[in-house]
Amino acid sequence: MKASQIAAKAVVRIFFILLLLALVAFLQGDTQKLHQLYIRPKHMYTLAFPIILIIGFIILLVLATIKKYSQPDINWLLVVNTVVLLVYSITLYFTIYKLIH
Repeated sequence: MKASQIAAKAVVRIFFILLLLALVAFLQGDTQKLHQLYIRPKHMYTLAFPIILIIGFIILLVLATIKKYSQPDINWLLVVNTVVLLVYSITLYFTIYKLIH
């Protein structure tokens, strides 16, 4: 049970640190190029998976926080969800980076 607590807390902290770093880079960077960038998916249903992923992350984070990371099942689900969300976010970052530069 202790390993799931440590893993869940570590992965969530890494996610929020990377999110904060991306926000700082976004605010300090050249925003002129970002104003001319429009990302629109070909089909709107392709946004279903990221939306479900983000909603699942929020729900699992709230549940784990309320239960004080005492349930290993919720902790491991939060770890898996956060890792997939990190991979998706990194992929999105590199896609936007290629479009800008």
